[in-house]
Amino acid sequence: MNRGLKWTLAMAALLVGSMAAQTTLNGAGATFPNPIYSKWFSEYHKQHPDVEINYQPIGSGGGIRQVIAGTVDFGASDVGMTDEQMKQAKTPIQLIPTVMGSVVPAYNIPGVKEELKFTPDVLANIFLGKITTWNDPVIQKLNPDVKLPNQTINVVHRSDSSGTTGVFTDYLSKVSPEWKGSVGSSTAVKWPVGIGGKGNEGVAGTIRAVDGTIGYVELIYALQNKITYGSVKNASGAFVRADLNNTSAAARGVKIPDDYRVSITNSPNKDAYPIATFTWLLIPTKPTDANKGKIIKDFLSWMIDDGEKMVEALSYAPLPTELQGRVKNTIQKLQ
Repeated sequence: MNRGLKWTLAMAALLVGSMAAQTTLNGAGATFPNPIYSKWFSEYHKQHPDVEINYQPIGSGGGIRQVIAGTVDFGASDVGMTDEQMKQAKTPIQLIPTVMGSVVPAYNIPGVKEELKFTPDVLANIFLGKITTWNDPVIQKLNPDVKLPNQTINVVHRSDSSGTTGVFTDYLSKVSPEWKGSVGSSTAVKWPVGIGGKGNEGVAGTIRAVDGTIGYVELIYALQNKITYGSVKNASGAFVRADLNNTSAAARGVKIPDDYRVSITNSPNKDAYPIATFTWLLIPTKPTDANKGKIIKDFLSWMIDDGEKMVEALSYAPLPTELQGRVKNTIQKLQ
């Protein structure tokens, strides 16, 4: 055998061996944390070239359905799985909180670049279809220095099953008895008014494209798309515009259960933004592929040790320090 052929065969063997060593993890779920998850999965791949993590941002509802069915290696959601959903899963699911974020009322009103103030009642009544024009007296009274046009309010909501919807409707159900009684809280609800957009990207895109719109998106999507968003009156009576500090404040003093399923909307803390949430990865505790289970565990440990340091650059709030320690212990107990 000549040297050239030997070299070719050797390189082919190395290539086959490299391909054989490659492990691909597939996940799906929430669009809310997709920017930070994309960053994390890319950075982890740089450090572990033999691991590829594919993530499909299809909405929290889709992520929950797929992890229950066992068609993905992990899921992701902005709302905690219900007891019924946990029972339906083929293998027990451990929720792992990853970051905190805020849902903001984002709008596109021609000629208006100011930060509008919204009370809980005003937000509920806009999305109930009871307040229909931007210069409605109740909005104008809250924003006396803003020249609001006599323009129809075009509501934009999610068309897919969405954790962002779950967070927003959870908040509205806490602050508006009428909303709670007529619409309720879920990842998918029957909207009284409005048009749908798929994913946070779809809602943000519609707001940018259509005059007079208002919708709800995760903070990073408003910032990335340069969409104006308002402040919301919190439970203590302060008007708060979402940022990292007041998002973190929403979790201060909250008793977080061992399964990490907790709502932090409408926090009583005086400096808290009221539409804040944790978001979770949904991890099967008895993976069918032991090697994939080991890699997921290693990634989660890396996430806490290194990934949390990256979140503020993308306008998410890191997990509180004490909670990071608890989560790390939970990760170590995974198979």
